[in-house]
Amino acid sequence: MKNFAQYESTASLAEIVGAISFALDLTEGQPAGHSLRCTWIAMHIGRELRLDDTALTDLYYSVLLKDAGCSSNAARLWELYGTDERLVKKDYKLVDNQNFLQLAKFVFRHVGQHEDILGKMRRVVHLGSKGEELATELVQTRCERGSNIALKLGFNAKVAESIKSLDEHWNGKGRPEGLKGNQIPLFSQIALISQVIDIFYKTGSRHDVHKELRRRQGTWFNPEIVKAFQALYRTDGFWEGLKDEGIESRVSALEPVSCRTFIDEDRLDHIAEVFASIVDIKSPYTHDHSRRVSLYTDGIAEQMGFTPEHRRWLRRGALLHDVGKLGVSNHILDKPGKLDDQEWEAVRIHAGLTKDVLQRIFHFQDIAAIAGAHHERLDGMGYPLGLHAKDISLETKIITTADIFDAITAKRPYRDAVPVARTLEIMEQEVGKAIDQNCLMALRSCLPSWSFLQQ
Repeated sequence: MKNFAQYESTASLAEIVGAISFALDLTEGQPAGHSLRCTWIAMHIGRELRLDDTALTDLYYSVLLKDAGCSSNAARLWELYGTDERLVKKDYKLVDNQNFLQLAKFVFRHVGQHEDILGKMRRVVHLGSKGEELATELVQTRCERGSNIALKLGFNAKVAESIKSLDEHWNGKGRPEGLKGNQIPLFSQIALISQVIDIFYKTGSRHDVHKELRRRQGTWFNPEIVKAFQALYRTDGFWEGLKDEGIESRVSALEPVSCRTFIDEDRLDHIAEVFASIVDIKSPYTHDHSRRVSLYTDGIAEQMGFTPEHRRWLRRGALLHDVGKLGVSNHILDKPGKLDDQEWEAVRIHAGLTKDVLQRIFHFQDIAAIAGAHHERLDGMGYPLGLHAKDISLETKIITTADIFDAITAKRPYRDAVPVARTLEIMEQEVGKAIDQNCLMALRSCLPSWSFLQQ
């Protein structure tokens, strides 16, 4: 049994944010480690530019969190394209959006992949007639959200502003504000070129990177930053550092020692809360879901006699139980009808993704299996492992009970919210199959204190 005695966290901020950045990669449809690789690239460019330690630290977090707001436009992107928005995001990063032919080909290939030709053409016409307006809307939503998340996490205005301006281009034809030249924050300039370098290297070769940077120099990129990168381009050690194995420790070591931050338990809780909000904003139907599941989990745990330290630990697991859903398309999450077998399989993957992400965080490793098992059932019919009651921890049973309660009482794409009384009737029918009797009894005891619920 874990020792839940209060202790002072010794986790570094870089370690925590670096590990959980894998969740942001899921949202963007990027290969695991994308944010870390971009940070590796950016920090080496920053050193070539002779930035001081304070500036390098701000650059580090500006790039590591560059995609913090990307879940906020996922539902809108699915609505516009009618296609897996993660695929749209992934492939769009290979497009020079100042090249009309590239952009037109991209739109034709990606719209309405689940629709007939008439549906596709309607989307093409809509995107063609309002393309500039819609593109700015999508970028603005993402960048402003990402900027606000950085501030909520306690980073300074420079980091927030750099995230907000990620998609600005050197020639003034970027978004959301059309900033030009050195109006664009330096860290934004470095973040954008680092992103392009990683994507073209991961999908191609060093030569592809070189070709793309030369082509976009002076339009997308500051020529001085391209020049700074040329010295790195010829260094084998730089490219070796982009290998997946050990990327987390290599990137963590790049944070300047003089500015390294170690976080306490309160800040660890806060980071969990902020990343839960990133998960929940992905779909209009999951707004505040993780926060409520955490609240219900804590109430049940208190009723069952858990210590304050044990409850705190469990709340983190409840907050992050659905982090794997960042890897599930909104065409599934927001579908108004029943899911087919293939779609259900895609949903089931999220539990394993949750476990994978949380296992990367040293201070969350012991909660990873518990959070990742919240769709297991007592009768062995759950997923991802098909565990039976005796193999499912009490902590998981509590989160499962809280999750089911919120899933029924919250509004869904295919139905309205269900009143509490009816919800309890439904849950009672699942006792011994999906729901633990003692957990349900504890939940019932909490209801008088949850006055916000629709009775």
